[in-house]
Amino acid sequence: MQSRAAPERSPRRPRRRTGPVIALAALALLAGAMVLGAVLYLQAQGVAPRVLGPYIEQRAAGHNAAIVGTGRWLSALLMRQDRPAIGLPAQLPAAFGAQQAAVSSVPRGAQEIMVRSPNEVRAAIAAASAGQVITLAPGTYRFDSTPLVLQRGGAPSAPVVLRAALPGSVILELDLVEGFQVAAPYWTFENLTIRGACQPAASCEHAFHVVGRGKHFASLNNTITDFNAHFKINGADGQFPDRGRIIGNTLANSAVRSTASPVTPIDMVGASEWLVAHNLITDFIKGGGDRISYGAFAKGAGSDNRFSRNALVCEHRLQGEPGQRVGLSLGGGGTGKAYCRDQRCVVEQERGVIESNLISACSDAGIYLNNAAGSQVLHNSVIDTAGVQLRFPATSAIVEGNLVDGAIVVRNDAVLRRGDNLDMAIAQAYAGRHPVRDHYRAPQALDLAWSGAPPRRTGSVTAGRDLCASERPAARPAYGAIEDFSACLNPRRTD
Repeated sequence: MQSRAAPERSPRRPRRRTGPVIALAALALLAGAMVLGAVLYLQAQGVAPRVLGPYIEQRAAGHNAAIVGTGRWLSALLMRQDRPAIGLPAQLPAAFGAQQAAVSSVPRGAQEIMVRSPNEVRAAIAAASAGQVITLAPGTYRFDSTPLVLQRGGAPSAPVVLRAALPGSVILELDLVEGFQVAAPYWTFENLTIRGACQPAASCEHAFHVVGRGKHFASLNNTITDFNAHFKINGADGQFPDRGRIIGNTLANSAVRSTASPVTPIDMVGASEWLVAHNLITDFIKGGGDRISYGAFAKGAGSDNRFSRNALVCEHRLQGEPGQRVGLSLGGGGTGKAYCRDQRCVVEQERGVIESNLISACSDAGIYLNNAAGSQVLHNSVIDTAGVQLRFPATSAIVEGNLVDGAIVVRNDAVLRRGDNLDMAIAQAYAGRHPVRDHYRAPQALDLAWSGAPPRRTGSVTAGRDLCASERPAARPAYGAIEDFSACLNPRRTD
């Protein structure tokens, strides 16, 4: 009897372990959702990666090594996403700042006084009268002990002028907390090289302190270095030095300012109707205190101040330092009521204008409006910064024609009348994308020639001249401060 063969069994299939795979996928989706949610929250709060990274690193400091290391890693990651490797040239475009060609405010028939020593300079200032021109002979003049106090002024058609005949021929070394104290109207300074020479360096607070009666002050084509606030402008005895001009100067520092005092090359409080134009402002880094510094601001309840066609490079020769650098501001960080023009500071600024400026390489906002009513922000190029920020209920602004490598952020109930701008979302920066920056050939080297066809606005607008004095076309001008970057390499000022 034959035995029946056992039925052939099919091979056992391995059991699929779907549980762990699903769990990992769910965790990945959850993590992605959390990251996306965090980025959208940070976008809503107006927090750029370049601001968040240093904050995380600071908060991690002082903890155990693992937390400190993680904080540094996250900070470095965020900075790589947002900030390019900076390779700025030693010499910036020739159209920016003080020029080699002399300017002259000397009226025909003016009385010229030649001076050749620091004592002669002091004597001429003390005896100054309307219409005089004090010309310094070529050389280096050192001043210490006491500031140069200007209490005798000029007249509307006859200012007092203190000058060098040729830029670079006269160097003033100021070993003084304050260099020139300008408390009289109608003074003009031109073609001078002024250096802070204090030890310690941070003891040099101001090259110029313009106060009270110092109306119609003018600084033209000067190169000023190594001060906390190259220009300090504020009221005194109920008077304010209105209608000043700071035009065509180069303002810089050769080192970090190791101070808790304000570091702001143009620090204007309470004054009105100033024109700040064609200046180059760089390397204003505050090494002490809160480490927050500004390139220039107007605050303290002044009005009708204009920042026009300036070039600000927050970090040019000095890079990678801790702290926050803000480009241009109407309102700054706010003002104590006692220093405000109206003793209240209901608003920090009214009817201020920021137009046709280049602002770049800043660790924080390129343009910041704080309680600034009736402001205009027009045709600026804001590159490698945390963008444009409007804050607090008193702020209202027209923002139009700007090219912003970052976001235009509205916070704390500020009012924005948004026109036609080219900008981007903060979330793109967290993803490492900067589509606005890509319009330039090499923005990390401040080569701002267009990489292709210029991005142009639609329709016809009243746009005026650009940063480098080229007339913008009435129809379809380019976004931002620059029509043709080659014009910035060959100075041609018309006003």
